[in-house]
Amino acid sequence: MAQTADDVSVVITCFDQGDLLEDAVRSARTQTLRPRHVLVVDDGSRDPRTRRCLEGLRRDGVDVIHQANAGVSAARNTGLRRVDSPFVVFLDGDDRLLPDFVRVTRGMLLADRGMVAASGWMRTCGVLDSLVTPHGGDLSAFLCANSCPADCMMRTADARSAGGYDETMRHGYEDWNFFLTLLETDSRVPGRAPHIAVAPEPLILYRTSPVSSNVLSMNGRLDRLREIMRRHHAAYEDHLEDVVLGLEAASMRRLELWERTVLEIPGAGERSEASAGFLLGPSYGDGGMASAVRIAAELSARTRKGA
Repeated sequence: MAQTADDVSVVITCFDQGDLLEDAVRSARTQTLRPRHVLVVDDGSRDPRTRRCLEGLRRDGVDVIHQANAGVSAARNTGLRRVDSPFVVFLDGDDRLLPDFVRVTRGMLLADRGMVAASGWMRTCGVLDSLVTPHGGDLSAFLCANSCPADCMMRTADARSAGGYDETMRHGYEDWNFFLTLLETDSRVPGRAPHIAVAPEPLILYRTSPVSSNVLSMNGRLDRLREIMRRHHAAYEDHLEDVVLGLEAASMRRLELWERTVLEIPGAGERSEASAGFLLGPSYGDGGMASAVRIAAELSARTRKGA
């Protein structure tokens, strides 16, 4: 029989997610180490299927709170105010926790007082079947990019000390903004070196869709990034060198991946109009020209060898 963690609550946020919500709730209630409390915060769902699902969950003993639509940040904060356990897990209503999520992340937080949040790798489903492996890190790492899934566990007191999620952010990146605030808040505690950890194993089943809020938020990424930088201006100033070098390293990795693709897939450079155009007019100052030179040299060597 599964044990219960009396110090853990799971807050599941929902907006028009239909039957997927049942899967999310089931994944929380059937953990190998079960949480004491599962709370669903409905953010003003209008879909009849979702409403029926919520009523069914309520009849099944799940604590359900309804609120007027105010965004995922407001829904998470509603749950945060309601829970009375030392640890809280936030889970989006279209995702699922894999069976060991609570056991693993709770153990990580108990073992390290400097850890302010814990999560795991994501097994994706829906339109993309993959394993996504974020790496966590300290404030410097998170200033470069969000490095933790939104589905995570943290200490309830830490989340409240950070002020919860910013309810004005309704177009994406609210979880990244919160993680930065969480790391900044705890960095002011003497003797504490705050960081966020991601277990190197799949602990989340993450649903993907081209119309998901996560994907759509990328359409305004530069605007969202500017907003993040303004909100955390002092931190970016203090870690400017780490941020610039971190972003450059990410750019170099992407360029290397494209270069390997062109060289390893026969004819890829010619079949793709974008790739062919890049080789005819490579970018300058970002490693693009060097990459084009290496590709041209390798393709020329292959031609001579085959002649």
